[in-house]
Amino acid sequence: MKNLADSLSGPPVSGAATQTKASTAKPLRLGLLTALVIGSMIGSGVFSLPQNMASGAGAAAVLIGWLITGVGMLMLAFVYQTLTTRKPDLDNGIYAYARASAGEFVGFNSAWGYWVSAWIGNVGYLVIVFGTLGYFFPVFGDGNTRAAVLGASIVLWIMHAVILRGVRSAAVLNAITTVAKVIPLLLFILLALAAFRSHIFTQDFWGSPKLGSVFTQVKSTMLITVWVFIGIEGANVFSARAQRRQDIGRATLLGFTVVLLLLMAVSLLSLGIVSQGDLAAMKNPSMAGVLDKAVGTWGAVLISIGLLVSVGGALLAWTLLAAETLFTPASGGVMPAFLARENSHGVPANALWVTNGLVQLFLIITLVSNATYQALISLATSMILVPYLFSAVYATRIAIRGEGYAVTDTVRGRDMLIGATASVYCCWLLYAAGPKYLLLSALLYAPGVLLYGWAKHERGARLFKPFEAVTLAALIGLAAIAAWLLSSGALGL
Repeated sequence: MKNLADSLSGPPVSGAATQTKASTAKPLRLGLLTALVIGSMIGSGVFSLPQNMASGAGAAAVLIGWLITGVGMLMLAFVYQTLTTRKPDLDNGIYAYARASAGEFVGFNSAWGYWVSAWIGNVGYLVIVFGTLGYFFPVFGDGNTRAAVLGASIVLWIMHAVILRGVRSAAVLNAITTVAKVIPLLLFILLALAAFRSHIFTQDFWGSPKLGSVFTQVKSTMLITVWVFIGIEGANVFSARAQRRQDIGRATLLGFTVVLLLLMAVSLLSLGIVSQGDLAAMKNPSMAGVLDKAVGTWGAVLISIGLLVSVGGALLAWTLLAAETLFTPASGGVMPAFLARENSHGVPANALWVTNGLVQLFLIITLVSNATYQALISLATSMILVPYLFSAVYATRIAIRGEGYAVTDTVRGRDMLIGATASVYCCWLLYAAGPKYLLLSALLYAPGVLLYGWAKHERGARLFKPFEAVTLAALIGLAAIAAWLLSSGALGL
């Protein structure tokens, strides 16, 4: 295998830097990195956003939710931009920042949680694709019938074959689909502006009594708004493959700005076309129902086609991110070595096989559990909150210590504030997620310990340090509680 880090500037930091291996694939430029960020964030979420937001909140709470999310996610975008600049030797930041901050076991769990979130999100994408096709072909139902699972499986393995031909080729295809998916969103915004009625938007502006307090309503929007922004770190995950280091931060901020404007427009304009109660009762993808109400059936067809293109691109982007998230820690000896093997096209093939194998398994499980799209995305979102928190805490830590800063650097105070704000936001999200998804997340984090032990055995290294043993005990305890609640029927997806 060949070295992936040809474009890195600066030597690796002992004990913290990721020792990546790499391919001969051409590096990714700003345009492709930005497309990866936008393509990762714009998947199925935006097309179901009107109903998802209205199901628990009125217009005022939706506005407040977007304000909190906009500030919080902007701080996270700045965190990843700062860390790319201050720690250029660390690749795949989701993993590397946690490892540098708190050791190998925490770094492993950050990568593991991000990876599980990625492939569970892909299951959700495939469910919503065939749920959309169910609008035209009832045999697919809500995306979790036998016919839907069979169709989703075929799509999954076709995409798998495409990615095996090269990461850059898949990134180029993702860039094309990113442009294609933005077009129907812009059309929706223009048509929704024409159909917008202020009296509908202001009706029950603060939400009906059955929705609860404004605080409760705002909290209900949190996992949904975070779900549609997951992928903001996409360029950072591919930092080792970037042509220029500075493009990573630029791609992150560009992608965030474009997506924030699109998402806010879609969710708020919809509340001026369909009342909150009717919008909450709509079948997803609810953007299709909103446009059907505004301009007729052709609008619903347009959005359905847009969703299929959008999710196709998002599946590519997230499968790439998932495979890379296994590959980088494996290259550094924190996951089993077989996950670091590449094929002749420079693709982490073994990591890709493991990722899509789990997607296939969960697709089959949806037949038994009847897991809905919204349940899947809530679980995927809760899995990624801990990796985000690790990144924010690490950014705060290096700013306090002055790591990577010149003695006369005046931006340390600003970066400390950004990191602290992002950390508080991540803690708020963990609270908003609630105990159900936190327990389910612990249950999915726990099996990762076996892979971690495997990797340690390969290296002949000590398994756990005292701090790591305490973390492990807490994780196993929460997972045991979740397993007991699941078996008793008190907890379910």
